[in-house]
Amino acid sequence: MSARRLAAGLLLVLLAGCQDKPAPAGVQGDAARGRVALAQHACRACHMIPGITGPETYVGRPLVDLAEQRFIAGRLPNNQANLVRWIRDPQSIDPGTAMPAMGVSERDALDMSAWLLAPER
Repeated sequence: MSARRLAAGLLLVLLAGCQDKPAPAGVQGDAARGRVALAQHACRACHMIPGITGPETYVGRPLVDLAEQRFIAGRLPNNQANLVRWIRDPQSIDPGTAMPAMGVSERDALDMSAWLLAPER
């Protein structure tokens, strides 16, 4: 088997494990695009996020079970609108938070929230 065919086969196997999660009913945005936005904004630098590659860090809380949490930042009811607000401007909600404002656009925040609120597979 040639090195090229072996590499192509390995790529297909790796991509098969990267299936995108569908957004739950009633959630707006594109979860697949949100996955990309989470990587582009380097969210994994502080958070453990399922399906997003990066270092194993423990600065921010893991976002593994965010969809099942009752509150965001311990104070906001967990819904998409509040999650978008938190992603875009966490300091306006909790001035003492370590989470910085990352300059996330409304569209990216909506898509990121769709990925984060999707149930785990």
